[in-house]
Amino acid sequence: MILKKRTKLLLSLCATACLLVPNGGAVLANSADSAYTMIDQRAKAIEQKLINWRHDIHQNPELGNREFRTSKLVADHLKSLGLEVRTNVAKTGVVGVLRGKQPGPVVALRADMDALPVVEQTDFPFKSTVKSEYNGMEVGVAHSCGHDTHTAILMAVAEVLTGMKDQLPGTVVFVFQPAEEGAPAGEEGGAKLMMKEGALDNPKPEAIFMLHTSSGMNVGQVSYVSGPSTASANAFKLNVKGSQTHGAMPWLGVDPIVVSSQIITAFQTIESRQVNVIKEPSVLSVGSIHGGNRNNIIPDEVDMEGTLRTYDEGMRQDILKRMERTATMIAESAGAKAKLTVEEGIPTVVNNPDLVAQMAPTLKRVVGEKNANVGKKGTAAEDFSFFSNEIPGMSVSFGVTAANEDPAKAAPNHSPLFKADDASLIVGTRVLANLAIDYLNSHKK
Repeated sequence: MILKKRTKLLLSLCATACLLVPNGGAVLANSADSAYTMIDQRAKAIEQKLINWRHDIHQNPELGNREFRTSKLVADHLKSLGLEVRTNVAKTGVVGVLRGKQPGPVVALRADMDALPVVEQTDFPFKSTVKSEYNGMEVGVAHSCGHDTHTAILMAVAEVLTGMKDQLPGTVVFVFQPAEEGAPAGEEGGAKLMMKEGALDNPKPEAIFMLHTSSGMNVGQVSYVSGPSTASANAFKLNVKGSQTHGAMPWLGVDPIVVSSQIITAFQTIESRQVNVIKEPSVLSVGSIHGGNRNNIIPDEVDMEGTLRTYDEGMRQDILKRMERTATMIAESAGAKAKLTVEEGIPTVVNNPDLVAQMAPTLKRVVGEKNANVGKKGTAAEDFSFFSNEIPGMSVSFGVTAANEDPAKAAPNHSPLFKADDASLIVGTRVLANLAIDYLNSHKK
């Protein structure tokens, strides 16, 4: 009996030692459990490095298509790991390829790198004080949407999985994307341009995953949605031309301000009376209106801008047609003219239902059954949709509000007070690395 116990103990110690081989050494055990253990151990071993990356990126934020410093940091790290690296994809994007020593499928992991034109107001000791130019104006620059955490996490995942290269059953493509928040006026950028320039070609992934910060959850919690996850976004401009006259004699002209007010009200009638709200929600908002420069002059024209958010492509096209018809006919009824211009916009992110069903157990295993929940679709837009429209994709939200704070009171994304707790970084690293490993293992050729 004593001999048997000693033998079991020796075998246990041997197995543990096999998992702790330093410097990317082989994991001798082939089980899934050994891979999960290795991910946890390697992530923990580089946690301080991960935090340092995040702080560095946070203190040195860069706007879309201008992520020169960030992309160099990423590229240098990937090259140091021995990965195949492409730079200057979609201007400042970086793509790294890790080919495992075992044959298998290809999976992609994506992180966005750009910051926002926001003056940070947090109490972080590593807060941003950077200023830059945006649309011709001097602005503050800050990572108020958590892209600093996304980038640092994916850098860490690349290091963790590279250390497991010998056991990797397939290939992982690391996509570091610029300009998710939009390219500067007059420029292309973001996921659409990355696709155009072949970011997901050679090798072509069979699936793609991304993480996104959520201050609405505590650290350690994640959520996911099957089907439509974030809304499509179409910016629009509407010009209403009337006929200028004295404000005291409106009958001698055509008042574009009154016509514009009628159009804005009618647009909301599209939402409340013409769209099938049972099918999917939608939002139509006018956010800017300008016309005239004096109290007693009715101007020649009015310009307005707004946004349309939808989850269904058919509904999106239907609403746009109704907007065109509504604006044109109201303007004509008053003797004015209306011209609607709609930008191409960002499609809806649709999480592939089969992929979500397959990978949800991974999330529950990593963070616990109670901490992985089905979330709700959001009206924000995410250009990850350009990737997930081409191959099956899945976006996962992860909590970044400190465990001792109430997420209901936390500042939302894009707020100057938005904060992501450092403790969320290792959670995100474990989640993304485990998604990659489980996908590769379950899709072996």
